[in-house]
Amino acid sequence: MDTTSKFSKIYLTLVFAILYAPIFYLIFYSFNSGGTMSNFESFTLEHYASVFADTRLIMILINTVIIALLSALISTGIGVIGAIGIVYLQKRKSRNALLTLNNVLIVSPDVIIGASFLILFTMVGVKLGFASVLISHIAFSVPIVVIMVLPKLQEMSSTLVDAALDLGASKRDVLTRVIIPYIKPGIFAGFFLALTYSLDDFAVTFFVTGNGFTTLSVEIYSMARAGITLTINALSGLIFIFTLLLVLGYYFVTNRPKNPLRTGVPK
Repeated sequence: MDTTSKFSKIYLTLVFAILYAPIFYLIFYSFNSGGTMSNFESFTLEHYASVFADTRLIMILINTVIIALLSALISTGIGVIGAIGIVYLQKRKSRNALLTLNNVLIVSPDVIIGASFLILFTMVGVKLGFASVLISHIAFSVPIVVIMVLPKLQEMSSTLVDAALDLGASKRDVLTRVIIPYIKPGIFAGFFLALTYSLDDFAVTFFVTGNGFTTLSVEIYSMARAGITLTINALSGLIFIFTLLLVLGYYFVTNRPKNPLRTGVPK
């Protein structure tokens, strides 16, 4: 048993080392005063200064954050309503069909989704730019939110809803005071995951961006095609740190100790 446990720890350590080593290697050379990633000369912050001195890059960063926040908020609202609707469907076949369609969108390649949106926007006459990117990000984020919220809904006992109705609560009260508070961890998980996916997405955004509007992932790809510079390292490092802060924020929000006075649980 001890041997198995020790082997598991070594295996996990090796896996995480392989996954994170390239990222830390990239960040390490973002502080290199030299212009290459082959020889570290001395410590410098000039590459980070170049990132913040680039007005165009700052605007792209702002665009990316706005798209991510808006898409995460809207997709969370739609996803929560969709998950509740799926759980409370009376026909099992309809419920399974909707879950299957939702899962298909999650496992579908991003290239196919991006190409499909490009064809759709071209057919209906939607100009490629802010609106097309936002709609696309909402579309691929909704299934993610549904998947994160569904387990909390399925583990919630139906007696909670029945008790609230017996006590005279309206359907609106049941939704806002019983269901939503119970599934709040799933809602937060869906929001943060949708936010992360939006910040990270490249394939879908690459197809639907245009009219001078772009996001960081597409811009980094364009910069890399022109030649690898340590400014890309610095920018990638900042994105990694921001994503890490999002994950830590989600962890502290979902794992903070509950207030006994608010939950009614005696000390």
